[in-house]
Parts: sequence; C-alpha cells; structure tokens
Amino acid sequence: MKKVMNFFKMATLSCALLIGSVVGLSNTAMAADEAPDQLVKRLSTEILDAAKTDKEIQNGNRGRINELVETKVLPFIDFNRMTSLAVGKSWRDSTPEQQKQLINEFRTLLIHTYSGAITQIRDQRVEFKPLRAAADDTEVEVKSLVIQSRGEPLQLNYRLEKTATGWKIFDINVLGAWLVETYKGNFAAEISKNGVDGLIKTLSEKNKKLASAKK
Repeated sequence: MKKVMNFFKMATLSCALLIGSVVGLSNTAMAADEAPDQLVKRLSTEILDAAKTDKEIQNGNRGRINELVETKVLPFIDFNRMTSLAVGKSWRDSTPEQQKQLINEFRTLLIHTYSGAITQIRDQRVEFKPLRAAADDTEVEVKSLVIQSRGEPLQLNYRLEKTATGWKIFDINVLGAWLVETYKGNFAAEISKNGVDGLIKTLSEKNKKLASAKK
C-alpha cells in the first residue's frame, strides 16, 4: 500500500489542478453539456485561480478544503467504476455489501488525498493537447502537461466517460502510469492474502490513520 500511496500523492497534486477545480460552479448541471476537453480546460483554470486567491485554502483550513472536495470535486468522479476496475475480477465475486464498503473506503481514501493535494498547488499551469475523439464517443482521453517553475513538465491524462449527468473521470495517468492499474495490482495482492474483507479492513485502517494525522 505504501508504494501506491507514494504514486497517488504525486498524482493527486497534479489531478487536483483539474478535479478540485469546480470552484465557481453553482451546480453540476452547468457542465452536463460541455465537451470533455472543454470541461477539463475550464475547470483547470478555475482551480488555479481559487488556489491563488482563497486564503483559507492557502492556510490549509481543512474544513474549507474538505467542503470544497465534498461538494465540488466528488460529483465529477465515477467512484463506482473506478473502484470496480481497481478491485478487478474479485469485484464480481463480492457481495453487494462488500462492494458498498469498498466504494465507501476507496472514496474516503481519495478524499483524504485530494484534500492534501489541493493545499500544495502553487504556480503550476496546464497545457492541453488536441482531443482525438469522434462526436459519438462515450469514452475519451484528455491529455495535458502540467508546467512547473522547476523540473520537467508532468504528463497528466484523464479517462472520462459520458453519463446521463455529463462527463466523469474514472482514471488518471501520471507519467505513463494509470492510477487504476497501480491500485489493481496492490489490491489483488491484498485480496489474495486476506480476501475482500481483508482489503476493506486495510483501507479502513489507512483512512483512520489519515484522519488522525489531520487533527
């Protein structure tokens, strides 16, 4: 789990430029009819502006950050699909209650990590590559580069799916590694040792540690 968390810390610092960027939206309906690349571009601009102007976010106000994540970030992520892909073949063998617990724990894990990542945004900017997709595609990949004041640009791509309420993210690629695949290998190893309930327990314990560390 440690290796996955290290990867995810790097990923979420970058992806917070996008998925934390729904500041300024009155509701998710505003994004329902937008093209996926236009949605990503607009949201990226908004989070950069928010990170530079919101003093509470800059000062690490956890209440403000958690409120932002809960109300503005989460509606743009398909946790059901992301979790089922990460759990892999064991998902089909899990009971409805186990699936519910897996989604809840995975969702909580992402919330903790996103909350921390948003506070780290400073002077980054994002450049986007042209979207290569047909008009009737229901799944697309939006590709971008995160430009930093120091170091090489960071590759950051998103897989989105079209849903009844608009486009939603279900996977993130940082430096050539897809987040779901990174978790999938780790989850499979845990399930092989201790079963699905063992994975749920591991995620729960990790979330409790993260919650305690923020107090």
